[in-house]
Amino acid sequence: MAKSFDELLQKAASIPMKKAAVCVSQDSAVIEAVRAAKDRKIADAILVGDADKTKEIAAELNIDISDFEMIDVKDVTEASLTAVKLVHDGVADLYMKGLIDTKGFLKSVLDKEVGLRTGKTLSHVCVFDVKGYDRLMFLTDVAFLPYPTLEDKVNIIKNTVEICEAMGVKNPKVAPLAAVEVVNPKMPATVEAEELHQMNLRGEITGCIVDGPLSMDLAIEPEAAKHKGATDRPIQGDADILLFPDIHAGNLVYKAMVHMADEVNGNILTGTAAPVVLTSRSDSMEVKVNSLAVAALVSEYFKNK
Repeated sequence: MAKSFDELLQKAASIPMKKAAVCVSQDSAVIEAVRAAKDRKIADAILVGDADKTKEIAAELNIDISDFEMIDVKDVTEASLTAVKLVHDGVADLYMKGLIDTKGFLKSVLDKEVGLRTGKTLSHVCVFDVKGYDRLMFLTDVAFLPYPTLEDKVNIIKNTVEICEAMGVKNPKVAPLAAVEVVNPKMPATVEAEELHQMNLRGEITGCIVDGPLSMDLAIEPEAAKHKGATDRPIQGDADILLFPDIHAGNLVYKAMVHMADEVNGNILTGTAAPVVLTSRSDSMEVKVNSLAVAALVSEYFKNK
């Protein structure tokens, strides 16, 4: 079982190298990331976008991109459809966001002709390696579904369990989070968390252990279970998956961890026909490389599955 990003990166470098189709490649952070990913044998890339601008940026960064395949498409929308079609047709294994707004990028992912839609619920998973926590932490959903319904949460869990398995984490512990760890009819997040727990007990959600509702401290701090007299709970500070009640809670925790914790992370969009690297322009080169590693491992997992 992988417990750190160092282990994930080593694992990604040990499998057959995957190929990413980069959507609108004229972006400095993306060029740095795909160069680093290829040098580390994590992923190759096909650069789709304005070839002249891409080469110009690479030259300014003193990065050699001559060994990457390039497809010159000036128009952003056309570039996105060209890039996603490469993945749709099996020419590339992964789809990566470049210098394009998220709305336009997702529009290409969901394109009826050449996109990556499967009919499944799409959700976002962020994989964290946090100093002091003895395992990888999977946060969901922090960036895609604003107000997930109970059905959405079931599908988010299924999506995330597959990501865990691809990272070597078997039978992960899922913590549906709320402000308190007891059911309160006036707090819908606690009611739905309990229902997810019962669905897991009934065998309707499989491949994991779901224990909710859980407060954040009970989910990630072993001592909290002792202090709160909750030593009979299936999860006692050892959660693998943190399932948030809505995007506000998820995004606030995500940003707090990024800016206040000693951490490393990578993220991926799930529920698609192939892994999708959906990172922010503000994300570092390291985050983008980590995300490519996660996507490569997921691609290999589904290939073998």
